[in-house]
Amino acid sequence: MTSPAFLERYRQIGALDQQKNELIEELLQRVTDLENSFQREKLDHERETRFNRDIQLHEMELMDQISRIKTIMDREPFVVLLLDGEGIMFKDEFLQLGEQGGRNAAKQLWTSLQAYVTGNFPSIHTPKIMTKIYLNVKGFGDTCARSGIFAEPSTIQDFIRGFNESMSFFEIVDVGTGKNKAHDKIRESFKLYLYNCHCHQIFLGCPSNNEYARFLEETLVDGDFSGRISLVEGLPFEKELDAAKSTYRSTKFPDVFRSTKVSPAWAVPWKSSIPSRTLLTPSPTQQFQQNPAPLSRTSSASASGLGVPLSTTTANKVSDPPDFQVVRSKPLGTTAPKTVERNKYGQRVDRLDFKSIPRDDLNRLKKLKLCNYYFLLGECPNEENCYHDHDRKLTRQELHILSAIARMTPCRFGLDCDDPECIYGHRCPQSEPGKKTCFRGDSCRFEPVAHGIDTNIVKVTKI
Repeated sequence: MTSPAFLERYRQIGALDQQKNELIEELLQRVTDLENSFQREKLDHERETRFNRDIQLHEMELMDQISRIKTIMDREPFVVLLLDGEGIMFKDEFLQLGEQGGRNAAKQLWTSLQAYVTGNFPSIHTPKIMTKIYLNVKGFGDTCARSGIFAEPSTIQDFIRGFNESMSFFEIVDVGTGKNKAHDKIRESFKLYLYNCHCHQIFLGCPSNNEYARFLEETLVDGDFSGRISLVEGLPFEKELDAAKSTYRSTKFPDVFRSTKVSPAWAVPWKSSIPSRTLLTPSPTQQFQQNPAPLSRTSSASASGLGVPLSTTTANKVSDPPDFQVVRSKPLGTTAPKTVERNKYGQRVDRLDFKSIPRDDLNRLKKLKLCNYYFLLGECPNEENCYHDHDRKLTRQELHILSAIARMTPCRFGLDCDDPECIYGHRCPQSEPGKKTCFRGDSCRFEPVAHGIDTNIVKVTKI
């Protein structure tokens, strides 16, 4: 073999060594890259492991917090009943019993609500039941008295006292006079309870008007809370609440609330089949059957001086024995003329000096719940079903005080009344001549025109 051949072979072997070295370098570089990649993946894995562990710990803490919050939210669950007294009225048999009727109404309402919640919301465990009723107490009492539900407007005060005392979370709130007073309070209370996690259901009883329909529609826009609201229907819903009735759950409590409107204002306070005591004038105690026989008054009642001032001295000198019965016998008739005394303006004047009546005696007689018709007129046309006392024996002084109590209830016909036997008041007994108001201000039950009446009698109308 020649030297050029050896040289060629050498060169070939050298080229192979070069390729081998390049291959080794590439392999070493590849190993280095893989090691670096591995380290990065290892770091990422370790970071994710720490992150996952932290997340798990944080999740456990959050779940513990949620559990504690849920426990707090589940404490003291309650449902609330918001009622507008204009649209929801208790049944007559509750209102007529005064304080005891208030207790009975509260008990029956609680029972009805408890049964409804148990049957429709089994997930709510032993909720407290709250009831808030908003109404104009003075106006409501006058309406009930004029409609014949009870004889004295003050009966509503006894009913409210019994209702409020019966349950810890039951209350009737007097909103006073003014338009939409009850609506405004119910609206704000509704918003407060709607977003309260402890309140699981709101029962809303209201009249059918645009104000309530509007804020019920606003509630749907703000969020779907229809499941948390139940409408309570007393009187049948009218067109204003038709849409709301189809959206919200609705219920009735017929054992508690009346489903019919009250009779027209100034209806008789007893059955319409009972004859009136007089046909001469349309006093608040008339409107019975035609051609009735007038009820007679007793001579004792006439002698007691109805409408005649009783001075302090005279009041103190009265010393009738405890068993003296003033009103009981019914004489066949009376020959004494019946008169109505008026001032120079033709306004009727009740001659009764309230300042001469001891305040303690006045309050004591008020609490006795005596029947004004029986003791002042001699007979109660509804004696069998009357809830007031007919059996007590009264002295002349007590009869005089009872006539003053009756005068505290305004007569429908006011200063124009010409019924000589009318027992109601025709002028504010607390006002003084010339003064157009009294210490009660706007809350007085008598109209402004019945204040400041001239008490000087210049003419007498004989009936």
